[in-house]
Amino acid sequence: MIVCIAEKPSVGRDIAHVLGATQQHDGYMEGNGYQVTWTFGHLCELKEPHEYSPMWKQWSLGQLPMIPQRFGIKLKSDKGVEKQFNTIKRLMENAERIINCGDAGQEGELIQRWVIQMTGAKCPVQRLWISSLTEEAIREGFQTLKDQSEYQSLYEAGLSRAIGDWTLGMNATRLYTLKYRNNTTQDKQVLSIGRVQTPTLALIVRRQQEIETFVPVPYWVLTTKYRDVIFSAVMEEGDKGFKTREEGEAALAAVRELPFTVTSVEKKKGTEAPPRLFDLTSLQVECNKRYGFSADLTLQLIQSLYEKKYTTYPRVDTTFLPDDVYPKCPQIMNGLRAYFPLMERIKGKPLAKSKKVFDNKKVTDHHAIIPTGVEAKAMTEVEAKVYDLIVRRFIGAFYPDCLFDTTTVMGQVADIQFKATGKHITDPGWRILWQKEEQQDDQKDNEEKTLPEFKKGESGPHEPDLAEKQTTPPKPYTEATLLRAMETAGKFVDDEELRDALKENGIGRPSTRAAIIETLFRRHYIRKEKKNLWATPTGVELIGLIKNELLKSAELTGHWERKLRLIESRQYEAKQFIDELKQMVSDLVLSVLSDNTSQRVQ
Repeated sequence: MIVCIAEKPSVGRDIAHVLGATQQHDGYMEGNGYQVTWTFGHLCELKEPHEYSPMWKQWSLGQLPMIPQRFGIKLKSDKGVEKQFNTIKRLMENAERIINCGDAGQEGELIQRWVIQMTGAKCPVQRLWISSLTEEAIREGFQTLKDQSEYQSLYEAGLSRAIGDWTLGMNATRLYTLKYRNNTTQDKQVLSIGRVQTPTLALIVRRQQEIETFVPVPYWVLTTKYRDVIFSAVMEEGDKGFKTREEGEAALAAVRELPFTVTSVEKKKGTEAPPRLFDLTSLQVECNKRYGFSADLTLQLIQSLYEKKYTTYPRVDTTFLPDDVYPKCPQIMNGLRAYFPLMERIKGKPLAKSKKVFDNKKVTDHHAIIPTGVEAKAMTEVEAKVYDLIVRRFIGAFYPDCLFDTTTVMGQVADIQFKATGKHITDPGWRILWQKEEQQDDQKDNEEKTLPEFKKGESGPHEPDLAEKQTTPPKPYTEATLLRAMETAGKFVDDEELRDALKENGIGRPSTRAAIIETLFRRHYIRKEKKNLWATPTGVELIGLIKNELLKSAELTGHWERKLRLIESRQYEAKQFIDELKQMVSDLVLSVLSDNTSQRVQ
C-alpha cells in the first residue's frame, strides 16, 4: 500500500479524490492502492529545555546558555494530535512507499519530515511538489514525483531555522527576563526575545523615536500663477524652498513687478508597465493599503482561496512566472468568466509574453500568485476582494503598457526660474482594469494633469505667492510599510529590481512575517491606532535594554536569513550556521551577565 501524507485534512481529501481513494476511515482515506492521511500542521516540535536536562526546568542565569548536544523532537501534547499520529504511524509501519504531500515549502517539508521520522518508517519516501490544488496540478505532480533526498537541503534549512529560533529564543528570553524584569510588580512579565520579532520591534521603536524627537524646520516656497497654471520656483538640488523668510521675500519682491516669460517647452513620450504579479508580501501590502486588512488576515484569506483551488500556492516571494506556465494562461483566462468584459482589448489575440512577467531565472520552487482558472463560486465578501486583486493583476499582465505624454514648461522672471509639469495619457492600456476611485495612492500621484499649450518666448502677467511650510516627521509604520521594511531589512526603496535584490537579506520569510507582527501585538509590545503601529512603553524599554546590535538590527538579522536560503540552495552548510548561532548566543549571555547596571523594565 502507498501512503500519502498531506498537511491538512481538506488537502488530503482533494488528493484522495484524484487518486481514487474514496473509502472514508477515521483519519485517512483508502482505495486504488493508496491510503491518504494528513497532519493538522505541526504535530511535532522541538523538545522543551527540561526534556534535555532536568537542571533546565528552573529558570536560572547560572544555567545559561542552554545548548543541547543533540536536538530532539517530540509529539505535541494534545489528544487529537496523539490520535492522528497513531493512525499515521500504523499506516506507515505497513507502507511499501510513502509520498510526502506537504505544502511545497520549507515549513511544509519540516512538518512532514518530523512526522515521518517519529513513526520510524523505513520504506522509500517520495515528494509531491505542486503549486495549486486543482485536479490537473495534482495529477501532473504525481506523474513527476521525486525522491525525498532531492529535498534534503530544503529540510536542512527548515531544521536550521527551527533550531536557530529555539536556541536564541529560549536563551535570550530567559536571559533578559531574569536580568531585567521588574520583580517588584505582581505581573511577572516574560521579556520575549526572538531572532525576527526583536529586530522587527526595533524598527517600530526607532521610527517612533524619530517622530518624537523630530524638530520641524521652516522653509518658504515661491510659486506663481501664469495662465491658470501654478509654476514653482526651481531650487538647488536637495532644497525644498528658501531657508529664510528674508530670502523668500526678496525673491518675491524681485518677480512681483516683472512679466513671466516661457523659456522652454519640452514634450516626452512615456510608458508605464502593468503592475507586477503578486507575491505574498506585495499582496499583504496591497490589502492593507486598500482595505485595511492585517497581514495575518490576508494570509488566512489567500490560504483559503488556495485550498478552494481558486488561486495558486500563496507563500511565495517571487512576482514572476516560469515559461512553462505561459501555454496554460489562455486556459486560465477562459475560466475567469466573470471577468470576460475586462478582457475585450486582448480578446482574440495571442497573449503578450513579457520578460517582466515570465522569467525562469527569477523563479525557484514556486511562481507568483495567480488564479487557477477554476470558477470561483463560494467566497466570502473579504475573500472576493483578495481574489479580485489577484485576477486583475493577472489579466493586466497581458495588457499593453499605459502610454502618456509628459510636458515640462520652464519660465523665468528676473533671474529666477520656474517649472510646471503636466501629464496626458494617450492610451490607458492596462489602467482600464482599475476604476479611478480604486486606484492605488502611488497611482493617484501620476493621474493626468494636462497643461494648456505654451509657446517658447510668450510672456505676460502672473500672480506670485510665497508660502511658509515646514518639514514633516517620518510617518509611523502601518502593517503595509512594516512588511516592506521587513522584506528589505529596513531599507526603503521604490525600485522593484532593487527590492528583489534586497529580499535576499529580508528578515523573516513571507509566510512568517504576519505571525511575527501578531506575536508583537499578543505580547503587548506594539499597539495599533487606526492604521498606524506604535510601540508600547514595554516595547520601547525592551529595545532600550538590548545592547547587542545583532539582536535588534534588521540588516544583521537579514544576513542570517540569507544564510538559511543558501543552505536551501546547497551553498552553505547547516552545521556552520548552527555553530555560528551557538557562539552568538554564548557571547550574548556573557555580555548581558557582565552588565552591572540596575536597569529594569517597569
